[in-house]
Amino acid sequence: MLVIPAIDILGGRCVRLVRGDYSHPSVYSDDPADVATSFAEAGAERIHVVDLDAARGIGDNHAAIEQMVRRKDVKVQVAGGVRSEAHLDKLIAMGAHAVVMGTTAVREPRLLERCARKHVGQVLTALDVRDDLPAVRGWTENEPLKMGSLLARWDVLPLGGVIFTSIAKDGTMEGPDLKTLARVRRMTGLPIQYSGGVASIDDVRAAAAAGAAAVIVGKALYEGRIKLADALAL
Repeated sequence: MLVIPAIDILGGRCVRLVRGDYSHPSVYSDDPADVATSFAEAGAERIHVVDLDAARGIGDNHAAIEQMVRRKDVKVQVAGGVRSEAHLDKLIAMGAHAVVMGTTAVREPRLLERCARKHVGQVLTALDVRDDLPAVRGWTENEPLKMGSLLARWDVLPLGGVIFTSIAKDGTMEGPDLKTLARVRRMTGLPIQYSGGVASIDDVRAAAAAGAAAVIVGKALYEGRIKLADALAL
């Protein structure tokens, strides 16, 4: 199991949101690249980077992301606003180990398939769930599509895995949504990275026991609830 620290970038700053609410971000650093350095030096094998501005379609943070993906000491997976083949190609050429497709993975299956077959194992899909439905457009809209149908569509593609995020838990540090995680695990043979509500080492263990191949940890690291070295030791 991998423990993956998260860096969410909004307006060039490292932030965390609660349940995807952009109106009240908690700012933890003005230098996301410096945060990436601290994670790499702590021994992280992989970092999850989310461009929140790109996710909403109101700009991007490519300059900061480029600094991170060019690192040689840690693998970086990039998410947020990847809605075209050209954008995905650019991120991989830049040095991203993997690229996450969210809205596009849900709404444009042919584009997802083309990208997945072009970059085998380097495309991840985002299953962001609110009220038992996939959420899209930076979590601002729900898609009237059942999780099982969506996962069945993805399961036949050469993807690197699925990132399942429980929006109701995200940024709350109230514990992971283990029930839904277990359901998702039963619906797909793809590796699952879990995100949302993780607040302790026990939460990391519980998510792994429920079927996660990796656990993405964000706010708990920034708030000192989890020490990255301790989590990586798992």
